[in-house]
Amino acid sequence: MVTYIWVFFLIVGSGFMIFTGNIEGLNNQILKGGADGIALLMDMLPLLVLWTGIMKIAEDSRILEGFSKLVRPLLSKLFPSLPTNHPALGYIASNIAANALGLGSAATPFGLKAMECLQEDNPKKDTATEAMITFLVLNTGGVTIVPTTVIALRMMYGSANPSEIILTSILATFTSNIAGLIFDYIKRRKKHV
Repeated sequence: MVTYIWVFFLIVGSGFMIFTGNIEGLNNQILKGGADGIALLMDMLPLLVLWTGIMKIAEDSRILEGFSKLVRPLLSKLFPSLPTNHPALGYIASNIAANALGLGSAATPFGLKAMECLQEDNPKKDTATEAMITFLVLNTGGVTIVPTTVIALRMMYGSANPSEIILTSILATFTSNIAGLIFDYIKRRKKHV
């Protein structure tokens, strides 16, 4: 669906520029957009590589396993359909840790592994389980303590105080996470009543 929306925007924008006779502007924007995209990628790549490496070190040194054990009692309450030693809980905890540091790209592999583990236990392979839905809600509204990627972007674009968004980021992501989990809990309760 999103692809169709973007294609629509591209067609309308390009059509407008052609209709108004600004073909040179269209060509300039196409070239400038590509160059800006590559420049942004090259600016963000070191940050992503650094934090992905740190997460890999934390995984290999079992720091993430320790964090997983720390949050396992909470995760057991959020995922009552999973046994307390389910391997997906470790990946979910790692995903939460990466999201808390604002490392969405580093969190993605853990999220994919968690979904893969959850799918193995899924009796209806074409339908998401309650645990999958709860994890999706938790991942989407993930509490971000340090929005590393956003701070880096703000620094790249010359913000006077790039880290001033930390408090608002914590409040916004905490609120969205709690709201999502409450809604998930209510829907789950109604389904079983």
